Amino acid sequence: MIIVLTGIDGSGKSTAARALVQAVRSRGGKAMLLSNHAGRRTMSVLAARWGVQLPARAADAAETLLRVSNVLVSHVRARCFDGVVVMDRHLHCQLALRTTKGLPRGRFLPWLLTALPQPAAVVHLDLDPAEAHRRITARGTDSETLADLAAFRDAYAGLPEFGTFLRVDASLPATELAERVLHAVDTLRGGPGGYGRGAAVTN
Repeated sequence: MIIVLTGIDGSGKSTAARALVQAVRSRGGKAMLLSNHAGRRTMSVLAARWGVQLPARAADAAETLLRVSNVLVSHVRARCFDGVVVMDRHLHCQLALRTTKGLPRGRFLPWLLTALPQPAAVVHLDLDPAEAHRRITARGTDSETLADLAAFRDAYAGLPEFGTFLRVDASLPATELAERVLHAVDTLRGGPGGYGRGAAVTN
């Protein structure tokens, strides 16, 4: 079973993913966390340090290459794991980023989304951009403007796939958020338990 977490920067995807894995294990199930990052934070830090700014298309090309590579490896690993696979980010994230940069969706990423094993649900961590900005500022490892975060949130909402996402309030504490996600998955699947291979949750 695959659970995908999406959301704007600062929504707590990585924290929620770790809490979700722990929640499944506390129920006696098997769970594994896989990250599908695109290297945006590293690239932004290096760009600021070197005083350079990659053109939008060049940055997207680099991010897409890394994201797709991570996603493909994650799905290979998921096929070999008999339990819950929590994926922190997926291709939806890159499609939303493209929108914020004024770039077209293209054909390859939408095609790949349909070609890969489909999760039962995608869980989207919804958070007010102002709160996300506060969190990012507090952690001090990267920077995002409030306007960019608001545009990113709107971009997610504008994805054709967004209507199928399971939206969860990301302002909740991580443990409570994880329990709500599991409860929602149980409901979608028709009952509790049974976190074995063959089911998927998409945010």
